[in-house]
Amino acid sequence: MAIKPIITDLPIKVAQRGFYKGFSLDVTLTSKIAIGLLVVWAVAFPDNAGRVLGEFNSFILTNFATWYVAVMAFFVIVCIVLAAWPAAGRLRLGLPGDRPEFDNFSWFSMMFGAGIGVGMLTWAVAEPIYHFNTNPDVIMGQATSAGADNMMNAFKWSYLHWGLTAWSAYAIAGLGLAFFAYRRSLPLTIRSSLTPLFGARLSGRLGHVIDAVAVIATILGVAQTLGFGVNQFIDGLARIGMGDWLMRTNAEGAVSPSIAGILFAITIIMGASTLSALSGVGKGIKWLSNINMVLSIFLLAFLMIFGSTFFGAQAFFVGIWNYLIALPGMAVTVFDGSDGETGAALAGWQGSWTVFYWAWWVAFAPFVGLFLARISRGRTIREFVLGAIFVPSLMCFVWFAWAGGTAIDLEQGGQAGGAIFGATDGGKIFAMTDLLIGNEVLQYLMAVVIVILLMTYLVTSADSAVLIVNTINAAGDEGPKARPHIIFWGVALGVVVAALLIIGGIGAIQTAMVIGALPFSVVMVLMAVSLIKAIYLDSRRTLIGMPTTAGPNVAGLQHQIGGRQDRPTPAE
Repeated sequence: MAIKPIITDLPIKVAQRGFYKGFSLDVTLTSKIAIGLLVVWAVAFPDNAGRVLGEFNSFILTNFATWYVAVMAFFVIVCIVLAAWPAAGRLRLGLPGDRPEFDNFSWFSMMFGAGIGVGMLTWAVAEPIYHFNTNPDVIMGQATSAGADNMMNAFKWSYLHWGLTAWSAYAIAGLGLAFFAYRRSLPLTIRSSLTPLFGARLSGRLGHVIDAVAVIATILGVAQTLGFGVNQFIDGLARIGMGDWLMRTNAEGAVSPSIAGILFAITIIMGASTLSALSGVGKGIKWLSNINMVLSIFLLAFLMIFGSTFFGAQAFFVGIWNYLIALPGMAVTVFDGSDGETGAALAGWQGSWTVFYWAWWVAFAPFVGLFLARISRGRTIREFVLGAIFVPSLMCFVWFAWAGGTAIDLEQGGQAGGAIFGATDGGKIFAMTDLLIGNEVLQYLMAVVIVILLMTYLVTSADSAVLIVNTINAAGDEGPKARPHIIFWGVALGVVVAALLIIGGIGAIQTAMVIGALPFSVVMVLMAVSLIKAIYLDSRRTLIGMPTTAGPNVAGLQHQIGGRQDRPTPAE
């Protein structure tokens, strides 16, 4: 069978004048309408929205658990194969002369800050605490809840959710985008990564649908992350004396952010993130990423020195060993609830934790993947996989080991007296550092550091998301966007988070995110298949002397057209 030349042009129709000049109207308006309808529905009919979204959420978590488990395991396998496959690993994400734009420190800082940084401050303490009390090993009677024999299990399950599997999903999205944008000079947008499967048909409605789905998934995925972060940010502001009005107590005595607190925090975060987004990746986002990496190192060093140093080391090394040994089984096991009460409990736990996380990472993947692609031009596939999967995973493990390990050790040893267990998810890290620091002044200063660190993570995630959404809407054009478009998506993201938090708390955001992630999970599977096909065909093209990258005369084209579509070209 004859091998066809690579596709180096994928025209996408954009507006030639007016407010949307340079933007794809099909993608931009579709995503705006979808997000707008969600917000209006949530605000105007909160009870109905909560009920319907909840029913959809239950249906997806019940009926698509096997799908999510299978596709995430598939992503891990694909990444390992691509890194180990000689023909793939040495390929550069760019033209032959391209070299990385950012040094390794800035590269890792931006990856970690945009990818998982916000979640670390909440879940590095909270999740091991949860799993210390209950996890599949406890449910099956193989370990004791809150017992010494369950300590390492808490980290094994935490590492599952924040380790290789999560970052493999991001890597698949990033590789697909970078490979076709920088080697083929195609638009830096989701549809380009599917050209080996669908060819120039992606210039039309199929491509518009794919990009619109990616934009919606991005907004909902980032909203999930910001929702967790905003709750913790408000908790921190209250702790450093910003006022009791930031929090409220319901009839059952549960403490949560007040409506005024939510609106205040969203205004601060989205205002700062919009200003940062206006400055671009090379300025605001890089500057903020370096700041939060330095503050993260400071906080982590504090925990490693003054926290449970040796237990943290045990949680890190033994926990990783247990995780790697159990990973093949954990990655593919689906609890279907068929084994009586125990089976139902296992299925409920997996739906609430593992399946929810897999949906979250899929929804977050277009955002993180496109951002990783933007900062990874010039790196080889092997370098990208090792850098984007293993290094951030190890950073997550370090955080969980010493932050979560210190929390468990303090509770297990009796020093905490339930203070960490009883705190809100966002407040657990403040409760833990208060116990480690006896002086009230130093406790206050540490709380300020954590609040600043949290804000830089939130701003980095939000401004990156605004830039990514505008890049997809502008047919992959990475150039500066008009201020109104950056401001619109900054405001829209803030309104989505605020509206969903107000009507149903973090649960409402979780529900919307799980629903939005499902269609994009199909797109991601196709991205992985498309990438494998492209690399295989490139290896054959190399043997017969056919070009595998766009020539200098093609690189840099905008791939945008006005009122007509160019004649379709065949798929690769």
